[in-house]
Amino acid sequence: MQNELILPSCYLPPISWFSALVQHTGTVKIEKFEHFPKQTYRNRAHIYSPNGLLSMSIPVIKGSKNHTKLKDVKISYDANWQKIHWKSLESGYRSSSFFEYYEDDIRPFYEKKTEFLLDYNEGLLNFLFKSLKLDKNYEFTSSYELYDEPIKDYREVISPKKLPLYSTEAYYQVFSTANGFIADLSIVDVLFNHGNRAMDIIRKSQLTGQ
Repeated sequence: MQNELILPSCYLPPISWFSALVQHTGTVKIEKFEHFPKQTYRNRAHIYSPNGLLSMSIPVIKGSKNHTKLKDVKISYDANWQKIHWKSLESGYRSSSFFEYYEDDIRPFYEKKTEFLLDYNEGLLNFLFKSLKLDKNYEFTSSYELYDEPIKDYREVISPKKLPLYSTEAYYQVFSTANGFIADLSIVDVLFNHGNRAMDIIRKSQLTGQ
């Protein structure tokens, strides 16, 4: 039990999320019973757009606030966010080396409607594990708990409000020549730009010590 890593459920998780997962040798659990926190990677992903960093957010049904357990948070389809997110992914990565290779597998997530945010995130996570050829087991928490060392609790550490937990080499990005390198974007940034080499970049990432 002591050699555990607790991760948040994320929409197209940032690279730091995968770095923590890959470099941990014990049990990995994804939190599902926490009260839904706003403005986090639970329903938000950062990608590289032609204009620089772009934050894509999945709207949730009104009432899915801080006192709703994550497992019960429902996605709102009042606005056509799937179409907007897909167009954003296309404009950001259509010219990347590997976007077309993964396109047919990821596009259905922006066409079919999933009721619960946790299920949607898990479906995308399964796609990402398959695409990265990542053979790593994880389980979900069975209740909400507070954790002490030596358990690694990264639920609040991996956050768009904080510095990246891990740093990677400055790999090639489609728009980096014009706008510079942007660190710790969604894992799809390194996947679409580098394909099979993505895992090498993740494995070589370094803990920042924040």
